[in-house]
Amino acid sequence: MHVIETGVNTRSEEYVRNYEAMEVLVAELAAELHKARYDRSPKSLARLAESGKLTVDKKLELLLDKNTPFLEIAPLAAKDMYDGKIHGAGLVSGIGVIHGQEVHVGVNDATIKGGSAYPISIKKTLRCQTIVMENRLPSVALIDSAGAFLPLQSEMFPDVNGGGRIFYNQAHISKMGLPQIAAVMGLCTAGGAYGVAMADEVIHVKGHGAIFLGGPPLVRAATGEEVTADELGGAAVHCRESGVSDHFAEDDADAIRIIRSIVKGLNRPEKTRLAMQDPAPPLYDPKELYGIVSQDLTQPFDIREVIARIVDKSEFLEFKELYGPTLVTGWAYIHGYPVGILGNNGVLFSESAQKATQFIQLCDRRGIPLIFLQNISGFIIGREYETHGITKDGHKMVNAVSTATVPKFTVIVGASNGAGNYAMCGRAYSPRFLWMWPHSKIGVMGGQEAAKVLVSITNDQNARLGKPPLTPDEVAALSAPIIEATAREGNAYYATARLWDDGILDPAKTRDVLGLAISASLNAPIRSGELGYGVFRM
Repeated sequence: MHVIETGVNTRSEEYVRNYEAMEVLVAELAAELHKARYDRSPKSLARLAESGKLTVDKKLELLLDKNTPFLEIAPLAAKDMYDGKIHGAGLVSGIGVIHGQEVHVGVNDATIKGGSAYPISIKKTLRCQTIVMENRLPSVALIDSAGAFLPLQSEMFPDVNGGGRIFYNQAHISKMGLPQIAAVMGLCTAGGAYGVAMADEVIHVKGHGAIFLGGPPLVRAATGEEVTADELGGAAVHCRESGVSDHFAEDDADAIRIIRSIVKGLNRPEKTRLAMQDPAPPLYDPKELYGIVSQDLTQPFDIREVIARIVDKSEFLEFKELYGPTLVTGWAYIHGYPVGILGNNGVLFSESAQKATQFIQLCDRRGIPLIFLQNISGFIIGREYETHGITKDGHKMVNAVSTATVPKFTVIVGASNGAGNYAMCGRAYSPRFLWMWPHSKIGVMGGQEAAKVLVSITNDQNARLGKPPLTPDEVAALSAPIIEATAREGNAYYATARLWDDGILDPAKTRDVLGLAISASLNAPIRSGELGYGVFRM
């Protein structure tokens, strides 16, 4: 491999301007993440303390191995949705380490509406279950939930991706042989009761842990029976009488101690092995990424400069360097793991699509994970390119991305538009994980382009009707709402709130996050060899 020689002048006005702008965005991101984790009402915190329950942070501190990372999933889910206070969709989820094993952990936050589930909470739970299944991870759930937020029940109940899908997935996770451990640390009502009952092992905290299909108010309304939550579904009932729960815990800390003991005893298969090398940092400071990318996404940058700051030793073996130059492809290592990287340096032409197809097949055949660095406005358009088969060549790339069997990881480092999003392994193409940088934008097309298309269509309609073309004022009036909506809905925070990604990253942390994600993915076998497909040249 060869060291990427940087062409970045860290003293240039453009670099300094970019750096300062990104510093502001990263500071805003840190503030939003802090708000999502800690912005709680004094009343809810006091109620938690009075009940003897631990905070989410304290639960994670006791559960996870000391000084190990926690890869949180969608920490800003539900940002600015509902009343603006359903931080993280009401639960903290991610991949952590327990007794040296990577485990998915989900924790209800009872300080947010009593742990009630909103539609976006269901979506986040389903996303995390997909992560569990794709990466073959054990899962631990620390449950304290008042159940569905009833005013929005129609958005959560009967459809294919409603709440019922959670239990369907639990059954399939069990069928896959993946351990599921649940701790009852609060109310587990209705669907929450099924979620507990379908786990492999259940730890039940005395006093404030309760499981029931219908809580005391519903029992009173339906039968007239007066019963407390503890009498109806407390630890004594389910550990001594019903057998629903398997372990009796004195308090939250005791429950977590039991969970750690269970995880320690799991008989887990060895992780997939890759041909690794000793990890080494990049030659260039990852924080230099701040100055390389511009907030103005129309300003180009060389994706090799990004690669040089996330791969080991800044070394990169480029594939087909002189062919299809608007897409950079090649091999490198990240934290010692071998990876194949595809990064955009412009729109996708037939040649770049063909190169991508061959490169993806090579990596898939060799069992090498794929990294997609998206900064793409789409495929080239026009009569000449259609004549030469851009649609056919784009199909080849999309097909290869869709059917590759190795783990795929996507980072949106700039624009992500239209079919370019698809071809570069957008959310619909099942990357194991997908993240955005704070300045990134996502949409069918940019706002200015969308407005021009609408104006052109309107003028064509006017011509057919014998009307004059739009005046400049009419063009401005028609364009303004399109441009505004595109800017708002293409924003990274709008996207992450709706789980179009797994989180917004500080660019300087991209390398470490990718390393954690690759490691987690290796809990599942890499499907290649005879189960894949042979390589054919383009």
